[in-house]
Amino acid sequence: MLKQYTCIICPNGCEIEADVENQEIRSITGHTCKRGEEYVRQEILAPKRTIASSIVVKNGELPLASVRLTKPIPKDMIFPAMEEIKRITVTAPVQAGTVLLSGICGTDSNVVCTKTVNACE
Repeated sequence: MLKQYTCIICPNGCEIEADVENQEIRSITGHTCKRGEEYVRQEILAPKRTIASSIVVKNGELPLASVRLTKPIPKDMIFPAMEEIKRITVTAPVQAGTVLLSGICGTDSNVVCTKTVNACE
């Protein structure tokens, strides 16, 4: 079965075609660099995603702070990871770069704050 992918690794946006049968890759064509082939292999065999979201900040100058994962996680763990992220609440001040949750869903990815939120004065 032929599957179509648009590579998102670099600005070229190669249109890549993979011939896949029974989860076995028979061929990959259309990539202009090795990274495109690696991207499609990962998408077929073990797709991963990263998450960017926000968390509640108590007593902050802003009600929310942005967060992201430090590494992509398996695609099928996105919803359980989002459930864990939704439960995170911090009290201001919180600094960008602060790890708020280590090893989300048992992975080697952490939830890190990407926005500094100072306390209300």
